[in-house]
Amino acid sequence: MKGREIRKAFLDYFAQNGHEIVPSSSLVPADDPTLLFTNAGMVQFKRVFLGEEERPYKRAASCQKCMRAGGKHNDLENVGYTARHHTFFEMLGNFSFGDYFKAEAIAYAWEFLTKVLGLPKERLYATVFREDDEAEELWRKISGLPAERIVRLGEKDNFWAMGDTGPCGPCSEIIYDQGPEVGCGRPECAPGCDCDRFLEIWNLVFMQYERDESGNLQPLPKPSIDTGMGLERIASVMQGVQSNYDTDLFAGIMQGIAELSGKEYRESPEVTAAFRVIADHVRAATFLMADGVVPSNEGRGYVLRRIIRRAERFGRTLGLTEPFLFRLVATVVAEFGDFYPELKRAQGAVEKILQIEEERFLETLARGLEILEEELKSLSEKGAKRIPGEVIFRLYDTYGFPYDIVRDIGLSRGFELDMEGFERELAQARERSRKSWKGGLTKAPEVLKDLTERLSETPFVGYEGLSAKAEVLALIKEDQEIPEAHAGEKVLAVFSRTPFYPEGGGQVSDTGLALAPGFKAEVKDVRRFGNLILHELEVVEGTLRKGMEVDLEVLSERRLATARHHTATHLLHAALRKVLGEHVRQAGSLVAPDRLRFDFTHFEPLTLEEIRSVEELVNAKIRENLPVEVKMVSFKEALSMGAMALFGEKYGERVRVIKIGDFSLELCGGTHVSRTGDLGFFKIVAEGSVSAGVRRIEALVGEPALKWVFSLEDERFKLAGLLKCSPSEIEHRVSGLLARIKTLEEEISRLKRGEVRKTLEEKLQEVSEVSGVKVICAEVPARDASELREMGDFFRDKLGSGVVFLYAVNDGKVQMVAMVTKDLAKKIPAGKLMQAVAPVVDGRGGGRPEMAQGGGTRPEAASGIKEVLLEKVKELVS
Repeated sequence: MKGREIRKAFLDYFAQNGHEIVPSSSLVPADDPTLLFTNAGMVQFKRVFLGEEERPYKRAASCQKCMRAGGKHNDLENVGYTARHHTFFEMLGNFSFGDYFKAEAIAYAWEFLTKVLGLPKERLYATVFREDDEAEELWRKISGLPAERIVRLGEKDNFWAMGDTGPCGPCSEIIYDQGPEVGCGRPECAPGCDCDRFLEIWNLVFMQYERDESGNLQPLPKPSIDTGMGLERIASVMQGVQSNYDTDLFAGIMQGIAELSGKEYRESPEVTAAFRVIADHVRAATFLMADGVVPSNEGRGYVLRRIIRRAERFGRTLGLTEPFLFRLVATVVAEFGDFYPELKRAQGAVEKILQIEEERFLETLARGLEILEEELKSLSEKGAKRIPGEVIFRLYDTYGFPYDIVRDIGLSRGFELDMEGFERELAQARERSRKSWKGGLTKAPEVLKDLTERLSETPFVGYEGLSAKAEVLALIKEDQEIPEAHAGEKVLAVFSRTPFYPEGGGQVSDTGLALAPGFKAEVKDVRRFGNLILHELEVVEGTLRKGMEVDLEVLSERRLATARHHTATHLLHAALRKVLGEHVRQAGSLVAPDRLRFDFTHFEPLTLEEIRSVEELVNAKIRENLPVEVKMVSFKEALSMGAMALFGEKYGERVRVIKIGDFSLELCGGTHVSRTGDLGFFKIVAEGSVSAGVRRIEALVGEPALKWVFSLEDERFKLAGLLKCSPSEIEHRVSGLLARIKTLEEEISRLKRGEVRKTLEEKLQEVSEVSGVKVICAEVPARDASELREMGDFFRDKLGSGVVFLYAVNDGKVQMVAMVTKDLAKKIPAGKLMQAVAPVVDGRGGGRPEMAQGGGTRPEAASGIKEVLLEKVKELVS
């Protein structure tokens, strides 16, 4: 059976047995900051298992996109060297939420494997938790497996937990015996052995306990089932191959790599590993980018960047020195695009982003490899076997060189890595700021956790109106619940209901007032915490008490201005997709009363013509005064309508759909105007890059847009006044002035070159000699690195043979260049000179044997440069 046939057979089987077939969720977990990526089929059902969310079904099945290449689950380093490891994989799973339990789960698994797939029963084993008598008995009864093929294992292998506390339970693994020819050959070889003979193909988790903080297990009132079977692994069994990479799931990608490289898969161990790494990584990169992840230096984007760069490095093993991964995207889409249509929609964008990322990396890779070789050679000469953390970090920070490449090369040469030192350097270089509450909450305190358990969800009534009567349910100050708050105090308040929109979905919160007889407070900020909506208040007059009834009033002008900008983001999103292409997807946003910021996937800067086209399209829809309709429908119905589900958002079974004529249809929980004409006027004021493959537009609507146009007009009249001409003559007058400035600059440059040349010739009298080598070290009047290099060329040519080290001080910083004539470059590499001298001015630098550059931040210490330079030259010459 082909991989796609197995996938279909699995979902069809469980659909026939009353399971809801749920689409795969994004690789980016929604509303789960504990996970870097979706790494198992149960992730999208986590809140259901925890009892925090209700679904209209009690049993489900899915084929889930999964990623394990960062955080706790990190298989990246093993990929390519084993038959089974992947970063991206597909997980087939069936789930029961308090419906069926062990007997049914075992029966379904056994029937599917032996009857639907037709696996030989004599090759199947089952493992059970050592204390799970019930599971062993069920296996005997349902499958007829003899006692010797039902194996009891310990907690490490056969007990699963969602975390240190919470739902957990024993599990049962189904094992396929691949035969003694693939085993370790030891007499004691059996299920649980680390060799490949006994292959785990399906894990059935029996979620039946709740573990408390003391480690005690209490039976769950509604035991549940969570199972997982890797599609790649079961495909290898069905197709009779010893490696997942030999299945049809990878065949097209492998063929693509062979065509690009001219190599044959398995022609050598090195080539085999390279094929596997590239095949796995291009598949992972394609799926990640289709789900909105783009290469960056943080979080998920950094993992993606590491994957891409690791594939590039292995591409060099196959002789692929030009960008090639983007050419393989089509092979991934051809295999998986029918089941995962998001791949087809994103193909163009993925190819462009990958190509850009590859080109950028290849520019730095060659230089980084050269520097690494120099460092390893130096360490070898000293007899050192550990690459310092400072070196790893410098390669990473200055040259964008991934530390895993340093590791791969270092380990192959017998070196260890000082990763502790690297992490220290990294921590010092990155000062990450944590988002903190204005109300003084820097983390989730126990008082809030307690409130989420005690109080039900705060009803939001702000769609219906801008005011509401509400009871004060809780007051919090300095992480403590308090009974009352007085004038001048800032507190967090929970009300029985609220018309205040809490910050979320990119939209800023409402502000307004809380009022009662003799009492007034300003609502400064509103945010969600779990099921609660928290209001940051400043009491202006009177006393606020728990249990008191207040009138909550939203500042209407701010709400309306924010709503205008939110509706504008929907129009902008739709317009960008029409002008630039269907690959455009929202990657982030900010909606405020005075502006909007919209991040989207796109691979190059927008031209002026494209920006104008987007503006014209949005303003045309505003003039059409289209109705903005709001509908509450099921999530499935929304998707069938064609509504766009935005990246990173969490959606329940019922969702809110915003429809703007026939132009835009999106899922959204934000506030909007009733017709597009309410926006008035739309203007893009900025467009730029956020990261590779992500652009950002800033725009204004309504009064802020009008004020911005007025400000342009004011500037135009001011310029006309300064230039003493009419506004229509500004361009002509400026052109004339620029021509005049150019003429004067050329004259000044001519005069200055004469003075500088005279200064440089005087500096030639300051040549030192070290062990027969001419050395000139001087401060020069260079304005930038380019001039510094030009002056270095002048001295080097004049010396004929020798060392030149020049530095210039500009804006409180030191710029440096080291040059060594070709006859001395091997003995006295410029890069080593720069590395020795740069720390004198708290700087760093490096380069090639003949030329190196650097910079520093302590110009007051520059007088010590010459002494260190001469000492280093003497050391290298001797």
